[in-house]
Amino acid sequence: MKAEEVAKYLQDHPEFFDEYAELLASIYVPHPYGGHAIPLSERQVLSLREKSRALESKLRELVQFGEENDLISDRVHRLAVALTAARDLSSALHVALFNLQEDFGVPGAALRLWWSEPDGSRPELEAVSEEARVFATSLAGPYLSERPMFESLNWFGEIEKPLNSFAYVPLRAERSFGLLALASTDAQRFSADMGTLYLVRIGELTSGTLRRCLEG
Repeated sequence: MKAEEVAKYLQDHPEFFDEYAELLASIYVPHPYGGHAIPLSERQVLSLREKSRALESKLRELVQFGEENDLISDRVHRLAVALTAARDLSSALHVALFNLQEDFGVPGAALRLWWSEPDGSRPELEAVSEEARVFATSLAGPYLSERPMFESLNWFGEIEKPLNSFAYVPLRAERSFGLLALASTDAQRFSADMGTLYLVRIGELTSGTLRRCLEG
């Protein structure tokens, strides 16, 4: 008989183990981590221990993810509270960029607005390229990249270490009116396979506050 046939027979006839219980006690199999043989029952115990360790590792991973999500959720809440308290455009811009840099630990945080004509009074109101505007308008959600888009690298100012990952969040109301750019020295901080739920929420909160301030 082939090994597959033996396995199929035992699956289809579990009563075999009741009828030949003494046989199980006499069967020895190779130890998974050594050359000596051990009873089948001991091999089953080892297998159960391995599965238990794997489940414990998965549980620790899920707990870690949950704790990290709680921390991010708290930061988003603090950002929302601070943005709500902003009374004018200057304070709203300060709140948004300060919280992203200091509370979220993002070394590069910048944004550009084109709600009205370019204004050199603040970097955020300076003129941007047509390519950047088209790019922001085309985004259905946050865009993550390992390289800076268009002229955005110049928006971050002087940062000691090289920036290796980037996130771009469109700012929009009925239409696109700006772009939030985030950058990190960590190449995995904004990797293409990460979730963007919190970035979406940050974009919505920032868009709503800036629109309120711009409309006066």
